[in-house]
Amino acid sequence: MSSQEKIRNVFITGVTGYIGGSVAEKLVKHGYHVAGLVRPEESEKKDLLKQKKIDAIVGYLDDYEIMSRAAQNADAVIHAANVDHAASVFTLISALERTGKTLITTTGSSIVTDHADGEYAGNKFYTEDDYFEPVPYRVPRVDMNRYVREASIAKGIRTIIICPSMVYGQGKGLQPDSDQIPKLIKLSQQAGAGMYFGKGLNRYSNVYIDDLTNLFLIALEKAPGGSFFFAENGDNSFKEIAEMISEYLAFDGKTTSVTIEHVIEHHGESARLGVASNSLVKSVNARRLGWQPNGPSLREYFEILKKPLTNR
Repeated sequence: MSSQEKIRNVFITGVTGYIGGSVAEKLVKHGYHVAGLVRPEESEKKDLLKQKKIDAIVGYLDDYEIMSRAAQNADAVIHAANVDHAASVFTLISALERTGKTLITTTGSSIVTDHADGEYAGNKFYTEDDYFEPVPYRVPRVDMNRYVREASIAKGIRTIIICPSMVYGQGKGLQPDSDQIPKLIKLSQQAGAGMYFGKGLNRYSNVYIDDLTNLFLIALEKAPGGSFFFAENGDNSFKEIAEMISEYLAFDGKTTSVTIEHVIEHHGESARLGVASNSLVKSVNARRLGWQPNGPSLREYFEILKKPLTNR
């Protein structure tokens, strides 16, 4: 029996978040026992998790002993909390060293962004094995990804990295909202028009939440150590997304542009990369593993969202 077949108990960080909570729901439905990290100030969520058959482990990402014990008591760990929290990654790898257990970490496709600032559409799609030079802001994240992958050999851990593109769809855990799309909807509501940035020509790959959680499940059960998987099933420009949002909000296709200077001043470099850059990827290795995304496209998803809106 392989180590993958022996996995029954999974410890998940970020279990109250959008991705971590959705992954936890998926695993529970497939017969896994799931425990998740819950911050002390979120103690009221313990009962909500219990209703979902998820055990709560109270602590912070910086709590070395709590994190280490939870990882060592599990057959596998899925780190879906703050992807840039380096200390928690070091803690988990230290706790699992030489055990042969599984550690799946989550990163994001902004590792392959550029500084298009909405001015042009990218034409380079990166696969999992392509070389790329990250923008300076994302160098630490890329270095951490490399460290995690190398730990498969250097530390004796079955490490796997899943790299989602822009995720959309209703979360299945305690957090129903993803990051980019709900924020864009809220900003567009405030502006009275679908919002994009600069010329809005920049394009971002995207993936439906249910397809993403399927990839986590398949990777947990089948992926070899040292694997890296992009998660995508299409792409759109931010001008196109603004038009979709405008139609969804019944703004009759009206859109408006926000300057990049405004984005940087009020939301920082991370937001600049998240809404004004090109991030185009292809999930070649994920599909080779057997992943078959079949959820609605982003445009189809907005059509689904419009139905309850018109019935109010």
